[in-house]
Amino acid sequence: MKNKNEKFEKNISRLIKLTNDKNEPSENFIENLTNDALSQLSSPQSHGVNKMKPIYKRIIEIAAVLLVVVILSAIYIPSTKKAANLARFEKEPVNINNPQIALKEERLNITQPKVVKDMKIKTGRAVMNREIQSLSQSYSQDRIGPSLYYDNSKTIYPPAHGGTMPPNGEKVDAMFFKNYGVNPFIDTEDDHFSTFAMDVDTASYTLCRSYLQNGNLPPADAVRVEEFINYFTYDYKPPRKDTFALYTEIAPWTFGKSRTNSYLMSVGLVAKKIDPEDRKPAILTFVIDVSGSMAREDRLELVKKSLRMLIDNLTDEDKIGIAVYGSRGEKILSHKSLDEKDEIVSAIDSLYTNGSTNAEEGIRIGYQMAEKAYKDGYINRVILCSDGVANVGNTGPDEILKMIKEKSRKGITLSAIGFGMGNYNDVLMEQLGDKGDGHYAYVDTFEEAERIFDEDLTSTLQTVAVDSKIQVDFNPNVVRSYRLIGYENRDVPDEKFRDNKQDGGEIGAGHNVTALYELKLWPEKTGKIATVYIRYKDTETDEVEEFKKEITTKKIADDFDSTSDNFKLAAASAQFAEILRKSYWAKGADLEDTLKLAKQISNEKDNDDIAELVKLIKHADKLIKAQNENQTPEPEDDESIEE
Repeated sequence: MKNKNEKFEKNISRLIKLTNDKNEPSENFIENLTNDALSQLSSPQSHGVNKMKPIYKRIIEIAAVLLVVVILSAIYIPSTKKAANLARFEKEPVNINNPQIALKEERLNITQPKVVKDMKIKTGRAVMNREIQSLSQSYSQDRIGPSLYYDNSKTIYPPAHGGTMPPNGEKVDAMFFKNYGVNPFIDTEDDHFSTFAMDVDTASYTLCRSYLQNGNLPPADAVRVEEFINYFTYDYKPPRKDTFALYTEIAPWTFGKSRTNSYLMSVGLVAKKIDPEDRKPAILTFVIDVSGSMAREDRLELVKKSLRMLIDNLTDEDKIGIAVYGSRGEKILSHKSLDEKDEIVSAIDSLYTNGSTNAEEGIRIGYQMAEKAYKDGYINRVILCSDGVANVGNTGPDEILKMIKEKSRKGITLSAIGFGMGNYNDVLMEQLGDKGDGHYAYVDTFEEAERIFDEDLTSTLQTVAVDSKIQVDFNPNVVRSYRLIGYENRDVPDEKFRDNKQDGGEIGAGHNVTALYELKLWPEKTGKIATVYIRYKDTETDEVEEFKKEITTKKIADDFDSTSDNFKLAAASAQFAEILRKSYWAKGADLEDTLKLAKQISNEKDNDDIAELVKLIKHADKLIKAQNENQTPEPEDDESIEE
């Protein structure tokens, strides 16, 4: 039997180790320590010792215990303060206003999504218990925050000038992205509604394309699946009279490891088209970044070429104004119509790079110009062109985003268009487009500039629907579980679907929106699979409209090969994105099957975008294989993701 002193020392050592091992020391540490220590000084009978121990020895022993408690309290209190500060820091919003400061705190470690078993998860719509359905992100203890990612593959601290795109194969400077997680499978018994806002952004696809074309795999957090899907134009037949036409398809789908009983369901929408001669006149206010970093890779020159292309597609009633910002904001051109085209072109040609970045002042000046030129019945839009708003000045992003939202309610929308890479804040650029009720795109090549400014911008300038939302009501008798592929940052609470104050997506004339679901069906069940509801405000009538469409088991295709090219293209782009972002649900999948599918579509359709998709998948496949050859393969997980 160990003597009392040995037990006392062992208990003290155990408590100290327990404290050091835990990220957050127990709140009952002092009490546990005291009780543990005093237990060694308990009744003499329990230790079989002489009851007549001298009183001075008892006093010395108690004093020693209290001294140990005081010493360990000195260790414990700073630990709890550190834990409290860490918890408080994690709850505070990440400082996306000045990521250069955030980077100096600590390097961020993000691991691949893990599966959490038997975990209660809150989806925003329901709290449920389920196995192998919840996805979580693991982070290091000393992290910047739960949502910010930066690609520091080359440098930890971004350069003050705003960064640059390096030569092929080199790593890029710090890029800022946000991790929105990965949607889990949801049992219909727990929640049979799936609700989200429509989205027509495409920036994620072109950003990732730029990474790949420069010899790098994109960071997983740069991949937003819905923006890969919606980058492509689908052959949905537009409606003649209605605002939207809705198309659905469903077919068996095999993707990933040990997948059985899986089906892919698509929900595709196309907005009505408006002929150029019928489009409303537009008052466009360009806010252009002319800071020093815009000189790199001829970014500013690409902006200038883009504006010249745009002018050639405008009508005589349209007007253009230009504001710029470098070290300070400045109005360059008051709004002019095309009968003053020479003056507009001269203003564009006069732009040159200079100074640092004061986006806040430039954006405010742009909105002041837009308000002064505002006209009812016109398209009133601010278009921000920047190589990434790394900061927005002294006020911070919240005030700017609040102002942009207020202006959008008054009819002045904003679109954010990114150029170049390096010190690029994807998070803030996306938020600017979102709060401005516009969209967010990214230009990485002259061809992409042509696509946005020559082909897309003028045709989709006129918004036909605002606050557009989709809700899918799955039938629990037929559908066992489902997962929405992408749209993680577009989630809308189910009960807010018919709330007319709830923000949704803004859809321009001719825009496509496609969403994909992976479903698991109950065996041999037939009937209604789901009802798809579409809700939006018509910009012409200012009335809220809603319509629905049912999908039944009769609609299920015999096999994947018999589906439409639209369906296959959406599936291929989604699979590509899922693998690039290392989604858990892509476990066991590789790009060879996706490449085969993309080639099949490309052979059947003469489309440059699809042909380029094939090249990107090939390149990504080579990069992934090269990366895997330099790493020790992870052991195979025998556990199937089939529920």
